[in-house]
Amino acid sequence: MSEFKNVTAVKKANVYFDGRVTSRTIVFEDGERKTLGIMLPGDYEFGTGDKEVMEILGGSMDVKLPGSDKFVTYKEGEIFKVPANSIFNLIVKEVADYCCSYVKK
Repeated sequence: MSEFKNVTAVKKANVYFDGRVTSRTIVFEDGERKTLGIMLPGDYEFGTGDKEVMEILGGSMDVKLPGSDKFVTYKEGEIFKVPANSIFNLIVKEVADYCCSYVKK
């Protein structure tokens, strides 16, 4: 899916790591929430509340998921899933464009 229809966009940006990671939240009619964002090169650690499904729209990132001791590279067109209430690590070597879906189930 290259576009979303019938969504509400939150005007204020989500800004992390001194502006090296930014995203915008979109909300669907049924309450589903996603963020569309950009990550500049860097090393990052994120915590989750909900389960997250990360889709790489451009670039790539090395990801260390909870319970793993190694990084795996995800590229444009690939996804990875992060459990709720966990921490994961990223190494971004090039600008990465992403869509994060938050799963309440």
